Amino acid sequence: MLITVSGPPGSGKSTNAAGLAEALGLDHVSGGDIFREMAADRGMTPVEFNEHAEDDGDIDRDLDRRLREIATTREAVVLESRLAGWLAGEHADLRFWFDAPVAVRAERIADREDKPVSQAREETLRREASERKRYLEYYDVDIDDLSIYDAAYNTARWGPDRFLDALVATVEAYDPDDDEGKVPIEGVSYDF
Repeated sequence: MLITVSGPPGSGKSTNAAGLAEALGLDHVSGGDIFREMAADRGMTPVEFNEHAEDDGDIDRDLDRRLREIATTREAVVLESRLAGWLAGEHADLRFWFDAPVAVRAERIADREDKPVSQAREETLRREASERKRYLEYYDVDIDDLSIYDAAYNTARWGPDRFLDALVATVEAYDPDDDEGKVPIEGVSYDF
């Protein structure tokens, strides 16, 4: 089973994707972890690296190529990244989108990265604007188009344990033999 988890920074993607993978006995692959490693290798923060990626399209394409390969060659995985649902395309069994109000996401990021909430908010908004621009330019993907997702959740509504229970119940209710509700992704180039 291939499950994708997507959403903006601080939406709970990493926490919930890791928990879901553990609960279901699947591997967890985080595009954010790979991106942060790429940034650290170049001596940059993720925000700096994001902005650098605006001028160097090979950065996104390299990351997205890696994630697309995972999506097309591995089966028992929860693949987590902003574009995971788009990258997995027809290979995904279930595609989830997580979000939360920007104030909540900024608080989560500030706690995680030990920085002021105002700084986390400003960096998050800059990062989102940078990514939105690149995804549209490189792949003609409107990251705000949620029509490809099987479920979209506001993660601020539940505590982590209750939300994980809801995710597991959703996956357990999924019937892979019932393709009637599967949403095809049209018009996207997979030349990453």
